[in-house]
Amino acid sequence: MRRAIVERETRETKVSVEVNLDGSGESIICTPSKFLSHMLNSLSVHSGIDVTIQASGDLLHHIIEDIAIVFGQAFRQALGDGTGIQRFGSALVPMDCSLAQVVLDLVRRSYYVANIPLERRIIEDIPTEDIKHFLETFAHSACFNLHILVQYGKNDHHKVEAVFKALALSLREGISVQTKEIPSAKGVL
Repeated sequence: MRRAIVERETRETKVSVEVNLDGSGESIICTPSKFLSHMLNSLSVHSGIDVTIQASGDLLHHIIEDIAIVFGQAFRQALGDGTGIQRFGSALVPMDCSLAQVVLDLVRRSYYVANIPLERRIIEDIPTEDIKHFLETFAHSACFNLHILVQYGKNDHHKVEAVFKALALSLREGISVQTKEIPSAKGVL
């Protein structure tokens, strides 16, 4: 089974994340942010990854950042050496007026680039900079290439939701087991 549990406790936060890459998209998400919890639930449902997250702490920024760190570490640990995975994933997802594209490579090299034009400073209960920071920190912590492009949209909530759903579908494709080999000419990811 491709599962992992990672915990992190600092003077600022306490975060526990459990992932099962071979799950059915079930989630238990307990964070101080309703919007982040909603996005993480969507990511779980659409990726098919079972996710349990318990997070608390002093400042929302610290909690969001540490969730991304621990979630990324748990994801990478559950992925193991990547034997048999598809490795690459991509998705184009509409959310009403918005269209988001995510392309990823689960190679062990972190890289992040995103074009997520947001008009508002806060979406629901999260500063928009923290949403972008979550995505970047998750990619770096999980050590993979993540490219995000919001092609258009009018509603910032819908733009971000389209991004998380596109990320979910890309992860679903990338982690899917295709062969018994490591998908790399080098023989390692």
